[in-house]
Amino acid sequence: MTSIRAASTGSYSVMCVCTGNICRSPMGEAVLRDAFEAAGLGDRVEVVSAGTGAWHLGNDADHRTHRVLTANGHQLVGHQATQFAAEDFAALDLVLALDGSHERALRRLAPDATARAKIRLLRSFDPDAPEGADVADPYYGEHSDFETVYEQVSAAVDGIVRYVQTELAGR
Repeated sequence: MTSIRAASTGSYSVMCVCTGNICRSPMGEAVLRDAFEAAGLGDRVEVVSAGTGAWHLGNDADHRTHRVLTANGHQLVGHQATQFAAEDFAALDLVLALDGSHERALRRLAPDATARAKIRLLRSFDPDAPEGADVADPYYGEHSDFETVYEQVSAAVDGIVRYVQTELAGR
């Protein structure tokens, strides 16, 4: 698992989860990290990412992910793909599935109702997205497909930040 310090520091931990942790979830990680920083929560909210599968373990994010992030003013430094494990739930407050297949895989891994309650579809925080909307998988696509992922992730960011602010206020 990607290192989570939240359990020991009292900060809030968010993990974005996609298939291989090289396209969608690292993009979500970078965009959300910057959004929390801009909201003045960078020291209280940790954002990481993982995949449901082990295909790309240790790899950097896809070059197209980096290109879209850079073009939009974000950086993803030192990324290494990791795989989500059931034990990860203990250190996390919010687990953002990038699509329905990831949500189902995470629910199967969840050891209990408390863990399952942490799982949400990322686009469920976008007020304009239809219920159950996925972040599109760009892996076999073109550069424009990665731009679509960026747009879909970005549309949910304000809702995620507001949700976490509310969670933190309740602590």
